[in-house]
Amino acid sequence: MPAACESVLEDIEDIVSAEDLKPHDRQFVRRNVFPKVRKRNSQKNVQADDEPPSDSIIPGVQKIWIRTWGCSHNNSDGEYMAGQLAAYGYKITDNSAEADLWLLNSCTVKNPAEDHFRNSIKKAQEGKKKVVLAGCVPQAQPRQEYLKGLSIIGVQQIDRVVEVVEETIKGHSVRLLGQKKDNGKRLGGARLDLPKIRKNPLIEIISINTGCLNACTYCKTKHARGDLASYPIEELVDRAKQSFQEGVCEIWLTSEDTGAYGRDIGTDLPTLLWKLVEVIPEGAMLRLGMTNPPYILEHLEEMAKILNHPRVYAFLHIPVQSASDSVLMDMKREYCVADFKQVVDFLKEKVPGITIATDIICGFPGETDEDFQETMKLVELYRFPSLFINQFYPRPGTPAAKMPQVPAAVKKQRTKDLSQLFHSYNPYDHKVGERQRVLVTEESFDSNYYVAHNSFYEQVLVPKDPLLMGKMVEVNIYEAGKHFMKGEPVSDARVHTASISRPLAKGEVSGLTEEFRRSPQNGTNWKAQPSAEIPVKTRLSSWMALQLPWQQEGGGLKILSVSLALLAVLVMFYYGGMKTEL
Repeated sequence: MPAACESVLEDIEDIVSAEDLKPHDRQFVRRNVFPKVRKRNSQKNVQADDEPPSDSIIPGVQKIWIRTWGCSHNNSDGEYMAGQLAAYGYKITDNSAEADLWLLNSCTVKNPAEDHFRNSIKKAQEGKKKVVLAGCVPQAQPRQEYLKGLSIIGVQQIDRVVEVVEETIKGHSVRLLGQKKDNGKRLGGARLDLPKIRKNPLIEIISINTGCLNACTYCKTKHARGDLASYPIEELVDRAKQSFQEGVCEIWLTSEDTGAYGRDIGTDLPTLLWKLVEVIPEGAMLRLGMTNPPYILEHLEEMAKILNHPRVYAFLHIPVQSASDSVLMDMKREYCVADFKQVVDFLKEKVPGITIATDIICGFPGETDEDFQETMKLVELYRFPSLFINQFYPRPGTPAAKMPQVPAAVKKQRTKDLSQLFHSYNPYDHKVGERQRVLVTEESFDSNYYVAHNSFYEQVLVPKDPLLMGKMVEVNIYEAGKHFMKGEPVSDARVHTASISRPLAKGEVSGLTEEFRRSPQNGTNWKAQPSAEIPVKTRLSSWMALQLPWQQEGGGLKILSVSLALLAVLVMFYYGGMKTEL
């Protein structure tokens, strides 16, 4: 033993001086060390010092703001995405400023809708919000410059919205744009039994098919929704039954073309409608969505019988777009004006009082003054009570965008002329004094009335009596406007309640199965309720006790997430160890 060692060490820890960190101090310091991965020559990818790494973020507790543009099909998709996120534990908020993430569900029909979508993306980025994009715009053109680096969920992938939101919150960019297929056959889309939050708890929107059989030269939606793919009748009937059990009193059937339903699966629209009529309870109503003239022509007799059913609105939306056969040919609409008139005339004769709504495009490429005058004459002839007037907008990537365009000033003037014609007549004046039965489903925009609809789906404003909401009542019409009538409830009339179940509360998650309601892990038993009221621990455990759709399919994103998490843990311990040794 060398002479320099004058004392015996009992333990290796005796080497530690009084100034050195003790073991418990080292552990405390380690807990406050966040590993950082340095990327050379890439300043834009370096995280801010005050932003924690992605592995320290707990998904499922953030606030999400959802904005939807466009048709009822798009609104249904938005409701499904909201329901899944709320069931997972996220808080769906109406306040965009307090939200951690914006889910923007877009429409590609017209330029103004896409402009609003683009501006919302910019506003979200300026506000340092996480962003997930959905709907037809990113599905049709995912490589647009302003979409670069942003997460996208395709129109047929909405059942994976939780997965995309979770990864986006972690700081990743995810894009799911594929088609749903079964043995190589394209499906209608995501399952119909997914959780959803109805914008109006009294109205269920059911997409009966996606895509269409046409190839209209002006349509961008075709690029997003694709060819026709229909849901099986039994799945649609089951969805309707479930909706009525949850207090719904009005069902909207929607798609890009309801008239084409079933052609890809060996059935047709009348067959579906007769099956649905069987399950509609007294006091509830069914509204049929848009159908193009070619596919309704062969079913006119059956459609007239269905539209005369007391639980089906005598209402049909049939877009004509133009009354010029040459313009219709350039549009590739696959019908002529005579076909449209045949449909309208037949239904008006067989379904007395029916409401026919239609669409018209003003200023389509090649439309002459004579063509436009034909359209004016058609409107004058039928005096449509509901008319959607659209100035033509060339959509990128469509054949119509490459055609010689009508001058902007001409398009604007034609739109103005048609609007003046439409507002020159009042379709409801002759109904003042009538006694009508109406179904009350919502509140008016000015909050002064409740909104109801009569058997022709004409809008009737009634007093704001909470006892009327969701009920079918009789009213006396005492006033009429351009777009509405006003009615006073008849005191001695019978009130019909559509369902034996109470409607869900606003914001309440629909479609939660018993698996969602009971968590095997902790024995918690809770009823469906607004997402804000569900305890976070309960929400997470209840969802995690299940296999999510992407877990059942063995999706790659789950594996990637787990791998990244394990790597982060290893890096944390490595850097933590180095810190304590230095």
